[in-house]
Amino acid sequence: MSEPTSTPSSSPAPDAEVVDLCRDLLRIDTSNFGDGSGPGERQAAEYVAEQLAEVGLETTVFESEPGRTSVVTRIEGTDPTRTDALLMHGHLDVVPADAADWTHDPFSGELADGCLWGRGAVDMKDMDAMILSVVRDRIRTGRLPARPLILAFLADEEAGGLLGAHWGVDHHPDLFAGATEAVSEVGGFSLTVRDDRRLYLIETAQKGIDWMRLTVDGRAGHGSMVSSENAVTELAEAVARLGRHEWPVRLTPTVQAFLDAVGEEFGVTLDPEDPEQMLKTLGNVGRIVGATMRNTTNPTMLKAGYKHNVIPGRAEAYVDGRYLPGHEHEFAATLDEILGPNVKRESLVHDIAVQTEFGGSLVDAMSTALLAEDPGARTVPYCLSGGTDAKSFSTLGIRNFGFVPLRLPPDLDFAGMFHGVDERVPVDSLRFGARVLDRFIDLA
Repeated sequence: MSEPTSTPSSSPAPDAEVVDLCRDLLRIDTSNFGDGSGPGERQAAEYVAEQLAEVGLETTVFESEPGRTSVVTRIEGTDPTRTDALLMHGHLDVVPADAADWTHDPFSGELADGCLWGRGAVDMKDMDAMILSVVRDRIRTGRLPARPLILAFLADEEAGGLLGAHWGVDHHPDLFAGATEAVSEVGGFSLTVRDDRRLYLIETAQKGIDWMRLTVDGRAGHGSMVSSENAVTELAEAVARLGRHEWPVRLTPTVQAFLDAVGEEFGVTLDPEDPEQMLKTLGNVGRIVGATMRNTTNPTMLKAGYKHNVIPGRAEAYVDGRYLPGHEHEFAATLDEILGPNVKRESLVHDIAVQTEFGGSLVDAMSTALLAEDPGARTVPYCLSGGTDAKSFSTLGIRNFGFVPLRLPPDLDFAGMFHGVDERVPVDSLRFGARVLDRFIDLA
């Protein structure tokens, strides 16, 4: 149990440190290449542990493999009747970035044009910094939470979390004991309707993940001969069928609720026969939402052969598959039908779809905290097309939400920031988020 030792001061300032903390984290290269070749998260984890220790919090630091480091701390609540802990978690790793493609070096933490630039600025060192800034200020000012608070800064999310959240849940479940609800990334950001109205998208669902390898075995032979069992030909035909398959629209409860709210705010009518028409009103955010209206399968890599005049005996393809909550069986059956009997399908990374209701006291706390900072705010649920560490924590019975509150400029291509070139977060949005999170903790 953490025992904060800092002397309380009188002036809460939850957003005072958030820019400096985020900049420090952006300057630490934690690129995750997914093959164990990156620098790991140790340096960033040690930085986080130091920031927490400075205000008297005890931390548990664990490694799944050398350098793959995570940090967890717990703050006991002041209300003895509240045993239900709130988990706030973020990941420390980032996807790789090529500096030659960027306006500012992706690991410089450059402050320019009102934004903090760098790999991880929105995915998700911004939230890591918000949590640190808010918690450090609350302890310094003696404002401990009413309910227990668990903070986790995790490794390996960008490669599926096997060396981070998954590993922690499997090997250190005691660190998350008592947690009933959690907040983390890819939610809470604003979508401008008009000058006095913004929707804040709260992530309440995620598609499942099925990263698969497709294999066809044929007959090897000389490239000059007639071949009726060519593995490359068989695989190429199957991959083409899969890549061109039009998955049917399936509106889950989360997506339906989101579209209903969008229709009401933008004054457009949902066409049940063509619900994607509504996405045109959403601009860049429509790309995120559009992928949550159906299952998806995107071929991403091909591998076969070793010489121009040799027909290989085997050909492989790699596919990024995502399925909607409640539609995993339909997804698998359709895959087998499309691929046919000669294609072997193997899941290399498989993770569950998750979904929770948009309601309850925690959702009310999000809405109230946002309204206090933005009177034009309205919270709405949405489904994430990707995946986060929430999948791991859901196996512990924890109810998960995406809530990184950011009031964004209307013209910012926020969807393009995720894994994109010139990733950046507006400084005003960072400070806004820290203030909202501070209020949220009081209400949660």
